[in-house]
Amino acid sequence: MRPSKRSILIVDDEKNQRDILDMILAAEGYRTATAPSAEAALRVTKTERFDLVLTDLKMGGQSGLDLLRALTQSDPSQLVILMTAHGSIESVKHALRLGAVDYLEKPLDCERLLAVVAQSLARLDALDDDLIGFSEPMQKLKKLILKVAASDETVLVRGESGTGKELVARALHRHSPRVAEVFHVVNCAAINENLLESELFGHEKGAFTGAVAEKKGLFEVADRGTLFLDEIGELNVTLQAKLLRALQEGEVQRVGSTKIIRVDVRVVAATNRPLEEMVKEKTFREDLYYRLNVIPIHLPPLRDRRDDIPLLVERFLVRQARGATHYAVTPEALRVLQAYDWPGNVRQLESAIKRAVLMCEGDTIDVHHLPEEILRATGDLEAAPAQSAPFSLPSEGVSVEEVERSLILQAMERTDWNITRAAKLLGMTFRTLQYRLDKFGLRRPGKTSASEPNETSASESVEG
Repeated sequence: MRPSKRSILIVDDEKNQRDILDMILAAEGYRTATAPSAEAALRVTKTERFDLVLTDLKMGGQSGLDLLRALTQSDPSQLVILMTAHGSIESVKHALRLGAVDYLEKPLDCERLLAVVAQSLARLDALDDDLIGFSEPMQKLKKLILKVAASDETVLVRGESGTGKELVARALHRHSPRVAEVFHVVNCAAINENLLESELFGHEKGAFTGAVAEKKGLFEVADRGTLFLDEIGELNVTLQAKLLRALQEGEVQRVGSTKIIRVDVRVVAATNRPLEEMVKEKTFREDLYYRLNVIPIHLPPLRDRRDDIPLLVERFLVRQARGATHYAVTPEALRVLQAYDWPGNVRQLESAIKRAVLMCEGDTIDVHHLPEEILRATGDLEAAPAQSAPFSLPSEGVSVEEVERSLILQAMERTDWNITRAAKLLGMTFRTLQYRLDKFGLRRPGKTSASEPNETSASESVEG
């Protein structure tokens, strides 16, 4: 669940300063703790996590910069704000380069203090809507995104298929200074490699057969914005060289042109392939790998954050709500969902919820509505009724109409004669299925007319 109060660790070697900051921040509703030195702060953070560390720069023993380095090394996601009465512009810039999210000048102005703290934590709250989950891996991921979003450095997002790499790329853009500019997505595996060069870098008129006009590449289109290169491991060696030049020099050349075009693009790349192995096999350039991997972000698989599954299920059920119908899930079904390992991660979970809603006769999803492969893997297959079995076809020698009638009847029986759900199951529109039911004279057992059994609620009629 969403943290009710954000936590702040105050680090300062002056007790009066610690007490004043503690009083001010506690009065605003933050959970606070204090430490008299960088060494004490490091001991505290080994056993307790804080949303934000507010530290003085000049202290006896280790400095605030030493603490910042140590915290960033042990947990790159940790948010740190530095306070200084002695700092110059250069020391502030150095702190920001090391990963501080902001700074405050002493003597502290109370309004400025609260504004900077609130702004840093508000961005973290906003990320809660972008990336669902409050498990420890997700909290660390969100803080890391906030820290690197302001940078122009290239980010390499790694993770299994379905973990949400594009969502992370969009969050990086949304919380960056480039948010007012364009965000473009390129799936390097989905575009023919002969066309990908033109897509990325553009071409001149007549550069190749079919180039009837000049075209800007996405590096030009995304100038001052963000370009997300998904499946980066699919680039051929020639394109890898051109991408390296674009990243290192900020220069691109259209196909068929010798003109150099300057671009300012923040690149976020993603892959689920082992680039290190590809470098060893000479199928991926080592220099490009290091240029892409300036800031690595690894997305946790869903099986490593099972506590987030109820929140994800709730969000997906809201998306599936139809009219006045709002779906719920039983505790037993939720237990099964949390027990499953989800090789397809969040994307697979969303697909499973969509299917469960389709198979659900009412507005509550139970164990037997879940996909068979999940029930088999968790040992709950006995809870799946016959309706999860595939459609059976009539024996040979029957007409096409008889086959169609049989399939429609099976779909209606599986959905308890709900036309909307049966139509989805058959891949038909609501009206087409209604016409077929009338045509074949099919009706729910016990009803006296063909039209009466096919009635559905007003909300389902609108959907059809």
